[in-house]
Formats: sequence, C-alpha cells, structure tokens
Amino acid sequence: IILSLSSDKDKGDSYFDKPSLIVMMRGNINGGGSRQRSAMSSVDFYRRVPKDLTEATTLGAMMSVCAMIVMGVLFFAETMAFARTRVMTEIALDDNSDPLVQLNFNISLHALPCDFVSVDVWDVLGTNKQNVTKNVEKWQLDENGSRRAFSGRNREVREVKHEEHAETLEELHEDGVHAPALDEEQFKVFLDKYDMAFINFYAPWCVWCQRLHPTWEKFAEEVEDTDMPVGVANVDCVAQANVCREQSILAFPCLRWYENGEYKGPDYKLDRTVNALVGHATRKLDASKKYHNWKDDKKASSQPRPMYSKPENPGCQVSGSLMVNRVPGNFHIEAKSVNHNLNSAMTNLTHTVNHLSFGAMGRDPSRQVTRALKQVPEALQQFKPLDDKLFTTYKFHQAYHHYIKVVSTHLNLGSGSSNLPTLYQFLEQSQIVYYEEVNVPEARFSYDLSPMSVIVEKEGRKWYDYLTSLCAIIGGTFTTLGLIDATLYKVFKPKKL
Repeated sequence: IILSLSSDKDKGDSYFDKPSLIVMMRGNINGGGSRQRSAMSSVDFYRRVPKDLTEATTLGAMMSVCAMIVMGVLFFAETMAFARTRVMTEIALDDNSDPLVQLNFNISLHALPCDFVSVDVWDVLGTNKQNVTKNVEKWQLDENGSRRAFSGRNREVREVKHEEHAETLEELHEDGVHAPALDEEQFKVFLDKYDMAFINFYAPWCVWCQRLHPTWEKFAEEVEDTDMPVGVANVDCVAQANVCREQSILAFPCLRWYENGEYKGPDYKLDRTVNALVGHATRKLDASKKYHNWKDDKKASSQPRPMYSKPENPGCQVSGSLMVNRVPGNFHIEAKSVNHNLNSAMTNLTHTVNHLSFGAMGRDPSRQVTRALKQVPEALQQFKPLDDKLFTTYKFHQAYHHYIKVVSTHLNLGSGSSNLPTLYQFLEQSQIVYYEEVNVPEARFSYDLSPMSVIVEKEGRKWYDYLTSLCAIIGGTFTTLGLIDATLYKVFKPKKL
C-alpha cells in the first residue's frame, strides 16, 4: 500500500494541509484463486454487459413483447405436436405363412331362384369345387330384394327319379297325341279352355326333357283315362321363344301349373314319374274350391284341402365364408342344376354385393379390431370397398366380372396390437363380360394376393427432438427479433448534428 501526500504549492498550502490518499493494491491477496477465475472467464460465452452501457427503448420493448408472444405460441404448438402421434405406413414383403385365407361374402341375386344358385371355387393350383355347400346359406328374396324366407344351408340337390319306358314316344303316339304341342295362339286358347292346366316347357336339345317326354305322354293318357279335369300340354321353347320369354322360363324342363289362366307357383320339382305327376295333380285338384270333389265318390272330401307350398321367389341371397388358397383364383356364382338344363337366354345375374371381405374382418369385425381401426385414417381402410354396390345387367348373355387385388395389412398400434389378426385391404375393378348364346353367364370374383404387405404403425417424436425444437424456437425467435430490432433502431435513430 502506497500513501501519497500532496499539497498545492501555488496557494501556499503545506503538504499536509489537504491530504489526498491514493491507494494502490498490488500483489495477490487470495493467492491462486484469482488465476483460476481468470482462466475460467476466458471461455465465458455469456459475458455480461454493464447496465450503464445498455439503453432501453420503446421499440425494444415492443419487440420484446412480440418475441414473448411468438415464443409462447410456438412453444404451445410444438408441445401439442409432441403429444400427438401420427399413423405411418410402409411397404414390406409379406411374411404371412398361412396357406389359406378366409373369404367372406353376402350377395343378393335379384332374378335367380335359390334352387339354381351354385357357388363354385377355382384357383391356379387345380382346386375346382362345384356347388360349395359348407358354411353357405341361402335366403329367398321378394320382388323388392328383401328377405322373405330362409332357404336353408346350401346342400347337395337331390336328383329326381326318372321313369324308364319300353315304348318310344312315337309308339305312344300311335293311339293319338294326349299332350299336344302348343304355339303362341294355342297357348292362350288352351288356358282359356281348361280351368286347370299342367304344361311342360321344354327344349329339344335338353337331355332331361328327352327323358321326360314318354313319361309326360303317359301321364297325359292317365289323366284322360281317369277323367281328371286337367289339361296337359307341351310348349317347345325353341320354336315358341316368345311364349317362354313371357313366362320367364329359366330352366328345362319346367313343369308349371295354371289355374284359371294364371300361373300358380312354385314349379314342380319332384320325381318325374307317372305316379308322382298324378299325385301332384290330384293334390292340386283337392285344394281347389271348384274341383275338390272331382272324383264324385263317397271318399271325396266335402271341403277343399289346402296344399302347402313354398312361395316362388324371384331372387336369392347367398352368404357364407370360404377357405381359399393364397394363390390367384376366383369364386363365381352361376345358374346350375343337376336336374335341369339352364336357359341361357333368360339368365339374369343382376346382383348386389352386400358384403365382401378377406380374413377375419367380416361384416361385423370383433371389438378388438374395431377399436384398433378407430386409430387408422379412412384412407387406409379399404377393407370392404364393394359393400352395398348394385351391378345391373340390362341385357341377357352378359354378366359382371370383378377383379380384386388383395394386400395383407398388419397393424402395429402399440400395446395389444400383437394379438390383432392379419387384415386384408383390396382394390377392385368391375366390368361387363359378354357371353355366347349357348353359354350360361356367371358373376365372377377373381382375386390375386399381392406378395407385398402394408404395415400401419404409430410414430411419435422423441424427447430429445422435442427439446431441440424448443431450443431452436427460443433461440431463433430471440435472435431474429433482435436483428429486426437492431435494424429498426439504426433506421429510426435520430442523427446527431
């Protein structure tokens, strides 16, 4: 410590009259601590500026408020984005090793009776199943397409019995024709002549019709011998196409009962023997109010006996599930019968796809699948694109074919998603296909499974990504508005004269 005493000689003051003390400190009072602080302060990135060297302005205050508002808004938006998760998709090779996949369908055919509906399956491995019956149900539909009656599970159709005769048809005609052939004019006259008429609509090329002809002729002869009040006749649907078109004859032979000129369904589909045909005609007469006592004997009933029969419905709803190979193939619905030859000129395959899906999706998926799908955007839920679509054919000899590309979909949506079944999305293309007159149309659904799969999973942000964004928001906002403030300050700062 150095003390310096001084005085003003010019004013005559002594050196000790007005002392002034100058203190100078040298050396290191605290030893090595000062050197450590000096070394640390050399790497200080955040050096302080004395307040006396700073200046507060109104413009700076406004920019500071703007900075806080902007940082607050961006902080809130970034936090909300961090709290949310996004659903992402990726494409990968399908590692599904299941050899089979379930196909679910529910299809309404509006102009084809259930008796003639057949579901067939075919694929490139050689599978060719005709009239699949397992897990397939049929419902009869009314004119409006609504369910009318349960037709039962699809099952093998019983083959009707045919009667063999020693005489040929020509030999049976030697004593006269008992079942005449009718043309368009004679058909109307015949129905007016007979209150009860039983008519065989046939085609010359139909093998079942050829087997029936001798039996039908013998049946007509039996009707005449017993004085049964029934008119029995034939109509050739090749020569009299207009008659059969007006009567909507779908298959040959078609045995129809008419009462007072009106068709009384359903068509006869039982055994084709003389005794069976006579028994059917007898039951029809017994059920008639006018002819229930036609036998005119004591055994005849005094009251008509109602004859129960299922109503004839023009449409059929076929539904069920099929286990098909995971290879290209198709399932198709066509008109087919083991006891008839189909009339291709009258086969109308207008249909509504009520439901079509692959895998465990079904029309009513499980609760677990439903909860998982609530997290998936609608654009990624192409599981049932054909549902509730109507495909109408306005002309005969044509039908819709549907081409389907199936892609397996795996949902990885967090805990519990490991138990989810594999779902299947698909794209479809439908178009009308034209058939030759001799071929029966079919509604075909061709499918092909893609070797690729879609993986749907949740993607959230990492915590370090969130912190980095927050730092960028705060620092970037502070720096940007600081530059703007400095620029505006220089522009609007009053210039010194």
